[in-house]
Amino acid sequence: MIELRFHGRGGQGSVIASKVLAVALFREGKYVQAFPAFGVERRGAPVTAFLRLDTKPIYLRCEVYQPDHIIVLDPTLMGVPGLTAGLKEGGSILINTEKQPSDFKQFSEYKVATVDASGIAIKHRLGSKTQPIVNTAILGALAKVSNLVRLESVIEAIRENIVLKTEDNARAASEAFESVSV
Repeated sequence: MIELRFHGRGGQGSVIASKVLAVALFREGKYVQAFPAFGVERRGAPVTAFLRLDTKPIYLRCEVYQPDHIIVLDPTLMGVPGLTAGLKEGGSILINTEKQPSDFKQFSEYKVATVDASGIAIKHRLGSKTQPIVNTAILGALAKVSNLVRLESVIEAIRENIVLKTEDNARAASEAFESVSV
């Protein structure tokens, strides 16, 4: 079983990202489970979403405590204690930031990838300049760095599940796939 943990803020699309990724993985024949954990449900509050995938049915019903991959939709969360708690040895961290992976020396024991998902979302008018919605861009980058899912499946799931600015979201995912740094 492979487990992912998404860290973001309310309004960035962390929960939708986990759901869209689950649809893409399901289309590829995987068993999936995606669910959020909320604190205070309001825009800007920290949000965590979880996803599990496997080639056989998943019976585990709890939060993800030892993820294989961590996806950070808001770079301001990088300083939060415990962000990488439980991340498996050799695990990966995908960060929405303009910085390069080499700028995150504190995570040298993990595979770090970065993508300017905020810049891509702003370019494609997803959300606002001050509050871009980065979920589809981050999924495109995740498809590239994780090899868990094909970009084509992500784009199909976006087209099936994102009803506003569908093609802009698909283009954001494709651009992030091409521009992610490892």
